[in-house]
Amino acid sequence: MIVDIQQAKARLSELMERVKGGEEIILTEAGTPCARLVAFHARRRELGFVEGHVPDSFFEPLLDNDLDAWQTSS
Repeated sequence: MIVDIQQAKARLSELMERVKGGEEIILTEAGTPCARLVAFHARRRELGFVEGHVPDSFFEPLLDNDLDAWQTSS
């Protein structure tokens, strides 16, 4: 469905219901497409989806010369 932005302002509630129902709505301004209304589907992310292991040494303090290099580079 294509709707001019001025019409969309007056019919926003109706358009939102249509979007919730699965429709996609293209908004135009002076006949030029400028935006698209689509339903938002939040995705739940699971932790631990990457395989691998971080070695304990990763959490050890940096050596002084390595730490100095990081602090002076910023």
